Amino acid sequence: MTYQQILGDLKKKNFQPIYFLHGSEPYFIDAISDYIEANALTEAERSFNQVVLYGRDVDHLAVVDNARRYPMMSQHSVVIVKEAQDMKDLKDLEKYVANPLNSTILVLCHKHKTFNTNTKFGKLLQEKGVVFDSKKLYDNQVPDWIHDYLSHKKLKITPGAADLLAEYLGTDLSLISHELDKLSLHLHSGTEITAAHVEEHVGISREYNIFELQKALSNKDLGKIARITNNFIANPKRNPLIMVVASLASYFTKVYQLHFLKNAPDGEVQKKLGLRSPYALKEYRSALRHFPLAKTEQIIGDLKTYDLKAKGVDFITTGKEDGELLKELVWKVVN
Repeated sequence: MTYQQILGDLKKKNFQPIYFLHGSEPYFIDAISDYIEANALTEAERSFNQVVLYGRDVDHLAVVDNARRYPMMSQHSVVIVKEAQDMKDLKDLEKYVANPLNSTILVLCHKHKTFNTNTKFGKLLQEKGVVFDSKKLYDNQVPDWIHDYLSHKKLKITPGAADLLAEYLGTDLSLISHELDKLSLHLHSGTEITAAHVEEHVGISREYNIFELQKALSNKDLGKIARITNNFIANPKRNPLIMVVASLASYFTKVYQLHFLKNAPDGEVQKKLGLRSPYALKEYRSALRHFPLAKTEQIIGDLKTYDLKAKGVDFITTGKEDGELLKELVWKVVN
């Protein structure tokens, strides 16, 4: 089942005896677990019928003991096991899973890695309950997720602002949702969020950001490149070298791919590069004029080197601060 399907069933009070939530993206796991914790029972029912356990502190016998208890003055009891990946004997729940108590809602939160559901235990979980694989979003999926998240708060957002947030906040949905919640507190229902709102309430500059640097690079606008680079150096916490290098690596990887797709139809190119608009493709085509294939390959190699330097590898031999490294890197890109 998908995340939306599970939440839809939960809102209809259509509960299953077991929810096994696993995968690399903790946001969706927490969201489902938190919803059950807050809404499956009334406040009065929770006092006697809801318990939250932690995998590092319990064994399978403690989980089964709680799950086998019948509810008091309620249709259901809820047992939530957070950090279930820390249970050494998790698979020993097999006997309970084979014959769960229908009045119990058992939620197992197995975070940060995918569980092998092809095992006997995994197949039992799928047969007797709901198994949800919480996968991280790809970079190009994050802007659409931001649009969807804000729509539930009756807010809109411009494509440029969504891209700006996605680029600077990455794919950490917990961090992104936190910033979006902050934004929603300052804005009226129906507002369309722009880059100006993002700059004011999140602190990401609409003029000095990685998108503007990429545009300047695509046009070989040396003056603008210098201004943005100097701003990045003056604001290292807002623009850490590791993040800048990673973003440029993603950008020039797409430029490299475009060299082999330059004669393909625009629609096909957009799909293969994961671009959300024809305008973005126009920018990349502009970059092709300034960065031939051999130069693009050289830049990607340099970015790998500076990624290591940003992480401290070879830092002793270079002896340079992040600002110096960024200036040096940008010089190598544009020359």
